[in-house]
Amino acid sequence: MRIESDLKLGFKDVLIRPKRSTLKSRSQVEVTRQYTFKHSKCQWSGVPIIAANMDTVGTFDLAKALAAHQMVTAVHKHYSVAQWQEFLGEIPADYQHYLMVSTGTSENDFTNTRKIMALSDKLQFICIDVANGYSEHFVQFVAKIRNEFPGKTIVAGNVVTGEMAEELIISGADIIKVGIGPGSVCTTRVKTGVGYPQLSAIIECADAAHGLGGHIIADGGCTCPGDVAKAFGGGSDFVMLGGMLAAHNECGGEVVEHDGKQFMRFYGMSSQAAMTKHSGGVADYRAAEGKIVELPLRGSVEHTVQDILGGVRSACTYVGASCLKELSKRTTFVQVREQENNVFGKEK
Repeated sequence: MRIESDLKLGFKDVLIRPKRSTLKSRSQVEVTRQYTFKHSKCQWSGVPIIAANMDTVGTFDLAKALAAHQMVTAVHKHYSVAQWQEFLGEIPADYQHYLMVSTGTSENDFTNTRKIMALSDKLQFICIDVANGYSEHFVQFVAKIRNEFPGKTIVAGNVVTGEMAEELIISGADIIKVGIGPGSVCTTRVKTGVGYPQLSAIIECADAAHGLGGHIIADGGCTCPGDVAKAFGGGSDFVMLGGMLAAHNECGGEVVEHDGKQFMRFYGMSSQAAMTKHSGGVADYRAAEGKIVELPLRGSVEHTVQDILGGVRSACTYVGASCLKELSKRTTFVQVREQENNVFGKEK
């Protein structure tokens, strides 16, 4: 046993220090990015915000809505090959550039991924998603997917430390998904005692990945547009959102009604609800590691997209970044003990 005594930080522990700016308006800020990925050599352009591959968020309907804004959806892995085929036939061809095909690491997952990727040459991203990206089996599966799909962009995670980000990139991943335990409906830190404050994880993994020519996704922990800006400021190339995009008309949660008001169920993918739905229940060797909540139905996702992108643009103007690419270069974090004045409570 040993103790690391240096302080690790989450989004709530910092604010971005403002800097002199020559920008006159938020409208001058460019929020799209252009990337060329290390192994696949694929080029991609778009807004680097991703809907999480949860079955209540990463749906086909949300993917259509976000693709219209050049935003990405990691489509959850529980759609059938036939459903994928139907969906791909319904959407504009260029929307496929904003889709990630999610997979686990079982042989059945591998077979389904091959079938889905065979449906269209325009599908670029494969997202290999597990809760614990530190296992040898996971590393071997990343290498297996890279061997099978040499020209596709591979996302792998989740991890929170630089050395594991490096190992996954060396094994064939282009983009590393960063985050263990920060999600709004994740209870991994409570159930296991394992985790890493998300902002420090982003900073450390970004430094490691960028040194090898890789990229990272900040996955989890964002509760407001300011957190999204902090994730980009910390060096993340993409930001993945679950709770912030949940409970919209385009999402997949069950709608319930209480006292005349509508709510949508939202749960973690390691929760009892998810495992009962997809695996027949919680196996006797494990514990559920996710919450089940009911969120007020929020209508169309369009307003939320505008709110998030507006917040990021505003953050850029505060530090003089004319484009999202410049934000991390112009970010200085200050440690704080307060974030906002809540004398009147939260906004309704």
